[in-house]
Amino acid sequence: MSTYQQTLDYLYARLPMFTRIGAAAYKADLHNTLALLAALDHPHRRFKSIHVAGTNGKGSVSHMMAAILQTHGYRTGLYTSPHLIDFRERIRLNGEWIPASFVVDFTNRIRPVIEEISPSFFEVTVAMAFEWFAQQQVDIAVIETGLGGRLDSTNVITPELSIITNIGLDHVQLLGHTLAAIASEKAGIIKPGIPVVLGEQTAETAPVFAAKAASGHSALHIAPLLWHIQQVVPAAHALQLSLVASHHPQQQVTLRTDLPGLYQQYNVRTVYCACQQLQAQGWPLQPELIAAGLQQVKRSTGLQGRWELVQRHPDVVLDVAHNEHGMRQVLAQLQWMHQQQPSLQVHVVMGMVKDKDFDAVLQLLPAGYRYYFTQAQLPRALPATELQQLAATHGLQGPAYLHVNEALHAALQVAAPTDCVLVCGSVFVVGEVDRTAFRMNEESQI
Repeated sequence: MSTYQQTLDYLYARLPMFTRIGAAAYKADLHNTLALLAALDHPHRRFKSIHVAGTNGKGSVSHMMAAILQTHGYRTGLYTSPHLIDFRERIRLNGEWIPASFVVDFTNRIRPVIEEISPSFFEVTVAMAFEWFAQQQVDIAVIETGLGGRLDSTNVITPELSIITNIGLDHVQLLGHTLAAIASEKAGIIKPGIPVVLGEQTAETAPVFAAKAASGHSALHIAPLLWHIQQVVPAAHALQLSLVASHHPQQQVTLRTDLPGLYQQYNVRTVYCACQQLQAQGWPLQPELIAAGLQQVKRSTGLQGRWELVQRHPDVVLDVAHNEHGMRQVLAQLQWMHQQQPSLQVHVVMGMVKDKDFDAVLQLLPAGYRYYFTQAQLPRALPATELQQLAATHGLQGPAYLHVNEALHAALQVAAPTDCVLVCGSVFVVGEVDRTAFRMNEESQI
C-alpha cells in the first residue's frame, strides 16, 4: 500500500467499521486492542491522558479541553470519532491532523497483526492514535471514547482525570435499554484512585456513578452541584455565560466560547470543573488561559458540526445532533431564535442511521417546520424514503432526496433571507455537506 487512499481502502475493506455497518462491527472486549498495543510495545503507557465519555457533548468537551491545554503551551494530542470529512480528523496534535504518511507506514507495519487477529476499524484507529501520541511525546492527550466506556477500545489508559458528560438513551442495543444500564457502561472509564468529573446527573444515574467512584476510592466531582449557570448570552458565533460557585456565591467567573450552541453552557461548566481538578493535581492551569482557550476552540482544534453557522441570510447551520437528548438541545436553540424573531421559518434537512430511535427524535419536531429528508452514502443509513414515511406518522411532511447536497440545495431554493436552514440527524449527513459552497470569512464570525 503505497498511497494514503490505498491504505484507507484497505482499512475500510478489511476491517468491520461501526460507522458503516453498525453493531456488527462492535467488539465487546479489549482483547484485540491489547494485542495491537502489545505488538507496538504498549504506547498507551508512554503519555498522560484525559478520558472523556458520555452520550452527548463528549466531542465538544474533548475539543475544549484540548484547546485549553494547547493555549497553555502543552503539546496536546486529541483523539475523537467519527470523522466528518477526512479520516485524519480523528487523530490530532495541537490541532493538526495526523500525517497521511504515518497512516500509511503504521498500517503497513501492523498489517501482519491485522491479518492475524481481524480487529475492528476502531481498534486499529485507537492503536494508531496511541502510537502517534507516544512517538510525538505529547505532554498530554485528550481521549474520547467511541461508545460506552467499560469495553470501549480506549479504556486501556490510566488517565489523569476521567470526564463523563451526560447519559441519554443511545446505542441501547449495545449499552442497555435504561439510563442506569447505560450509565454503568459509561462509568467503566472510572479508574481506582483517579478523580472523575460528572457533567450532569439524574435520579436514575446518580447512584450508579456514586457506587462506581466509591468502589475505587475515586473522588467524584459533580459539576451542577459545584457551579450554577447564570446570565447565558447567545450570539451567532459565540456563547457567553457566568458560573457562580454553589457554596460561595461571591465566587463567579464569566466565560465565552466560540461554540455558539446554547447546549454548550453545560459543556463549558463541565470543562471548567475539569480544569479545577487538574489544578488540584498540580497542573498549573491559569484562569486567563482557560478563558482564552475556550474562546478559540474551533481555531485551535478544528471542531466542526456543533451548531456550526456556515452562511448568513439565510442562516445555514450544521449540527450533528442524532438522538433524543441532542435533538432536545437543538430545539431549545431554535426556540430561543423564535423568541428573537417570531416569524422565523425553519427548514430541516435531515437524515438518520438505521439503529437510532427514530420515533423518540421525530416526535420532538414541530409540524410547522419544512422538512427535506435525505440519507448519507453508507450502508448504515436509513433510506430517505423510509425516514419520510416515518416522519409522516408524526405529522412531519417533506420531499425525500437521495443525496444530502441535493436536499440542502432544495431547501436553499425556497428559504427566505430571514429563514434558518438546519442540517442534522447524523454525523454522516453533516459530513457530506459540500462546504465549498459556504465561505464565511473570519470577520463575519466575530
